[in-house]
Amino acid sequence: MQYIAYFRVSTKKQGKSGNGLDAQKRDIQLYLDNYAPKDHEIIHTCQDIQSGKNDERPELVNAIALAKQHKATLLVSKLDRLSRRVSFIAKIMEDKQLSLTVASMPHADKFQLHIYAALAEQERDFISIRTKAGLKSIKERNAALIAKGVSTDELDRDGKTLIRKIGGHHPESLTEMNKVRRQNADQFAQRIEVVITPLIGHPLQHIADALNDAGVKTTRGLSFKPTTVKRIIDRIERNI
Repeated sequence: MQYIAYFRVSTKKQGKSGNGLDAQKRDIQLYLDNYAPKDHEIIHTCQDIQSGKNDERPELVNAIALAKQHKATLLVSKLDRLSRRVSFIAKIMEDKQLSLTVASMPHADKFQLHIYAALAEQERDFISIRTKAGLKSIKERNAALIAKGVSTDELDRDGKTLIRKIGGHHPESLTEMNKVRRQNADQFAQRIEVVITPLIGHPLQHIADALNDAGVKTTRGLSFKPTTVKRIIDRIERNI
C-alpha cells in the first residue's frame, strides 16, 4: 500500500517551530503502525502553511495529483487538515480516482467522513454566530447600565466575568447569563441528537473521541470529555 502524506499548519510560526506539525506526524505514524498493511510505504510528503479555508493550496493540489498518478492513498492526520469546507471534502469523497484515509478515524468510510465534515462546519458556523450575538448582548446591556449610572469598572467585558457590584454579582446579569447558557446547551443537544443517539450505550470516552476527531466543539468551543457527553445525553433523554 502506497501513501501520499499531506500536512498543513496555519501559520509560518507553526511551520518553523513544529507546533501542530509534530502532532500530525505522530497521528499518521500511529495509523501506519497500527492500521496500515505491513507492506505500506509513504512515497511522498506534501506540506502547506496556509489556512484551511483556502482549498487551492499548492501542496494540496500537488498531493492530490500525486495520489492519482501513483494510484496511492492520500493520508492526512485529521479531516480539518484537508479542508474546513464541507463542499470541498464532499468533492474529494466523490472523486472515484482518489482514495482518502484519515489517520485519526481509521475505520471511517467516505459516508461517515462526510457526516463528520458537515457537523464540524455547522459547529464552527454556530460558534461564530453565538460569539457575535453574545458580544452584541453584552455591549447593549452595558450601555443600558451606564445610562443607569453604573460605573465602567463594574461592567461585563467578555461574557465570562459576570457584572459585579459591591457585595456580589449583579442579579439581573446572573439570571440572564444562566438562562442563555441553558438555552445554548438545549439547542446544541438538539442539533447533534441525530449523531449522539445511535451511539448511546457505547463508552462515553469513545463518543467524546469520535466528536473530537470530527472537529466538533462544545458550546464553549472546547473539546468533548466523557462528562460533557453525559450531560448532552441526559438532555436528549429528558426531551424524548
